[in-house]
Amino acid sequence: MKKIMLLGSGELGKEFVIACQRLGQYVVACDKYAGAPAMQVADECRVFSMLDGEALVAAVNEVKPDIIVPEIEAIRTEKLYEFEKQGIRVVPSARAVNYTMNRKAIRELAHTELGLQTADYRYASTFDELKQAASIIGFPCIIKPLMSSSGHGQSKVDCANELEQAWACACGGSRGDIMEVIVEEFIPFDYEITLLTVTQDNGETLTCAPIGHVQKGGDYRESFQPKAMKPEHLAAAQAMAKKVTAALTGSGIWGVEFFVSEQRGVIFSELSPRPHDTGMVTLAGTQNLSEFELHARAVLSLPIPEIELYRQGASAVILSPVETDNPQYQGIEKVCEAPKTDLRIFGKPVAHVGRRMGVVVCWDSLNASQDMLRDKCKALASKVTVS
Repeated sequence: MKKIMLLGSGELGKEFVIACQRLGQYVVACDKYAGAPAMQVADECRVFSMLDGEALVAAVNEVKPDIIVPEIEAIRTEKLYEFEKQGIRVVPSARAVNYTMNRKAIRELAHTELGLQTADYRYASTFDELKQAASIIGFPCIIKPLMSSSGHGQSKVDCANELEQAWACACGGSRGDIMEVIVEEFIPFDYEITLLTVTQDNGETLTCAPIGHVQKGGDYRESFQPKAMKPEHLAAAQAMAKKVTAALTGSGIWGVEFFVSEQRGVIFSELSPRPHDTGMVTLAGTQNLSEFELHARAVLSLPIPEIELYRQGASAVILSPVETDNPQYQGIEKVCEAPKTDLRIFGKPVAHVGRRMGVVVCWDSLNASQDMLRDKCKALASKVTVS
């Protein structure tokens, strides 16, 4: 049995904890607030800010984990190198987490060092620099904090008059203490995908069937698997995913995001060194192992001989329209009445307007209509209300 320390205890972490426990492991879930989703199923929990380096070191010294698994961006990531030197395994690796938790580092690695095709971009650490960067990139453009997740602080800017609001949004949505933004070219892509990629200790890298997704404000609203792609586009995405994950080193699952344009081909967007929110569609049994089971096996150095697609699936999120510290749910029975359907209520103790509180997943055979499956899933998710 390994003792795993999970840094961040959201809904993705909750499913990961369950996957680890099914393999006989012991998990200590950590987050900045009590009662986080993963804490509800973990063996132990700790409450502290992972941006507090001293608190992070103290917690690691107390828990004495064999493995540290980061689940969020807001971590004093430089401390992970120290833990690795002490013989603690960091997933996928301290190098990977430090690079991918910062959009600047991962973009420079992907574009400058590895030569992957990306959107044109500039950086800005002041409002004046933002105006200059936007004038070079042109409008429309996308502005994001260097450290954030789930679309926090991200905005699309159509003209110079919107820059001030975008700057405030980016600074307010940053998950770390770096007040710097990336200004990206807006790419009129045809669709976007997540390519879940699994790296293993034996050196073998596997990819799941591509997951199509729809985002709003930078945060995912629905996902579906498999997303039909031209063979040459899929091959290009797989090659880029393997190249960037190999450069970052380590074992685990990675959510590698791409834009796909008939005109420009496959364009690298972002990368997460952990299960991806769009990958919750794998909870619909689309493949032999969900993304959480794949991550657990890779983290524990257990072999993964293959990833097999069984059926197609769709996911749609349940959002809160209210602010409450006592969320109640109506309409769950309507989802349970539907065949080939399941849902997860994450168990977040507090609801905010627009916060993701659950997800509905649906499935069908590989030859069924994917559009109808997606419509069904979104319609069912809309029946669950938070009050």
